[in-house]
Amino acid sequence: MPRSIAVVFGAGGGIGAALVDALRQNHGFDDVVALRRPALELTDEASIAAAARALPAGEPRLLLDATGFLHDTNQRPERSLRELDAAALARNFALNAIGPALLMKHFLPLLPRQGRAVFATLSARVGSIGDNRLGGWYGYRAAKAALNQLMHTAAIELARSHPEAICVALHPGTVATSLSAPFAKAGLEVRPPAVAAAELLAVLAGLDRPDSGGFFDWRGATIPW
Repeated sequence: MPRSIAVVFGAGGGIGAALVDALRQNHGFDDVVALRRPALELTDEASIAAAARALPAGEPRLLLDATGFLHDTNQRPERSLRELDAAALARNFALNAIGPALLMKHFLPLLPRQGRAVFATLSARVGSIGDNRLGGWYGYRAAKAALNQLMHTAAIELARSHPEAICVALHPGTVATSLSAPFAKAGLEVRPPAVAAAELLAVLAGLDRPDSGGFFDWRGATIPW
């Protein structure tokens, strides 16, 4: 039997590192590949292609994209139209939509054509157009909405060549990481990365082929587009 491989993109982040730890402990994969910067740069397609070529021998049965960008010292989510900036919007799309799309381009074809295989990308509930009640966060919302569409479109194409594969977007909720720390308001359910990782893996374990192309939260509930 070929060796089964799990791959985690964004393994240097809080959720990504927790997913790597959880998969290495008790999820039955022969190898868990942890990809992170600087070896893998979402804005450098050549590095993504090189990472795909460098996977160890075996069958990648699980691909988990735990990358994502919300803020840093130079950029924060917009609160109003007055704060829109072309360069900031482009950066949001580069890191939250285009980069993950390039991961799909280079890694989805590596999934085995027979048997269950899963690709999941971390999206966000704020990327839901139907669930947007507060406004704000223009760039992040729009980029995650774009990611959802890219994933859904890829799932349709993937089904033609990999009929048993599952391709989904997941909302991890509010997790105690540097990404969400400035925005973890009182009353929000903030969970440790290890708990969030276990929840996400449990959701993936419960998905079946008809769920491919869907958008789910950490409890397994469907999120509106």
